[in-house]
Amino acid sequence: MKSIRDLYKVGKGPSSSHTMGPERAARIFKQENPGAERYEVTLYGSLALTGVGHGTDRVLSEVLAPTPTEIIFSKKDPGDLRHPNTLDFAAYKGEEKFASMRVESIGGGDIVIEGREAAEPDDVYPENSFAEIAQYCRWRYISLREYVELNEGPEIWDFLQTIWRTMRAEVEEGLEATGILPGGLNVQRKARYLYERQHAQEIPQVRELQLVCAYAFAAAEQNAANGTIVTAPTCGSCGVLPAVLMYLQGKYHYSDLRMAHALGVAGIIGNLIRRNASISGAECGCQAEIGSACSMAASSRLRSASARTRSLAAVICSLAVAVSSACKASACSLHWSVFSCAARQSFCSLAAFRRSSSISCLRVNRPALRCTLPPVKLPPALITCPSMVTTLLW
Repeated sequence: MKSIRDLYKVGKGPSSSHTMGPERAARIFKQENPGAERYEVTLYGSLALTGVGHGTDRVLSEVLAPTPTEIIFSKKDPGDLRHPNTLDFAAYKGEEKFASMRVESIGGGDIVIEGREAAEPDDVYPENSFAEIAQYCRWRYISLREYVELNEGPEIWDFLQTIWRTMRAEVEEGLEATGILPGGLNVQRKARYLYERQHAQEIPQVRELQLVCAYAFAAAEQNAANGTIVTAPTCGSCGVLPAVLMYLQGKYHYSDLRMAHALGVAGIIGNLIRRNASISGAECGCQAEIGSACSMAASSRLRSASARTRSLAAVICSLAVAVSSACKASACSLHWSVFSCAARQSFCSLAAFRRSSSISCLRVNRPALRCTLPPVKLPPALITCPSMVTTLLW
């Protein structure tokens, strides 16, 4: 299994497969063909259908500038297309095409260039499944954090502290920003409003959940606005993990090194999903991104935290998933059913964090949004007014 350094990438939003991957491919093609008088880039599959909304054409033009570039959104895919996120580059001198390159943007900012052996880094982890990792850790009597350091080396914590500071910056910038998000849907930013909103009779637990929602919105809105974010594990799901960790650090004053340890454990889970399944939304839908981020955030909870903290971490993880999905849906012109799916799936993850008080069923009713959530365990303060959970999402 590869290093978790390959999982956490810093780049421009709103999509690791639709902006970061094409951006990386364009830089390679430009470097290999600096003498071109003009470039032509043809987008296929998902890139062609949603490229304008994601800003794929914008990022390609910016990278290939100042050379004139024509972006073609193909209405028909070639018969030999292997991946839904495929693009063809062509370099011209006059009317003569002297170079071409086909690239697949496979998710997480990674690309595959057709006809070339992928220059993949060497495997860092000998184990390729969680069963193997758990067996090894039990045999060596080590934690997952120690397992990461054993394979990556102690310098991994410096890298992950840098990643955490970038995550924190994206949330802080999102909390300061106001206005309309790009994309043509006239979606108003909500992070700052949620962060500053006060209730006349505010319950502390409700305020906690409101903060997490604000953090998730902030990161997701920065992504939607083409800001600098960290893939966790993708651009589209970048709001979940930072929101959970930002809340925990703010409440319990954990150090940046402690946050790096949490990112290390979360990275193991993300890497396992990437290797054995997929983190590409184009391949496996939004749950490949949001579902993976939910698993990473749940796994990153601090081992020394109290039972209440762990339970609350599960709740805020689910809310972060839901609001991040909502922002992703708004930015990418997707249907609000994405939110419904993410909410249902993320609340399912709470089953592992049962408490003494329960809500048998929580029904959310909104225009174009109807989902019945399964039995979950919530902090007692929320049981008296479960509708507050729903209010926080809007």
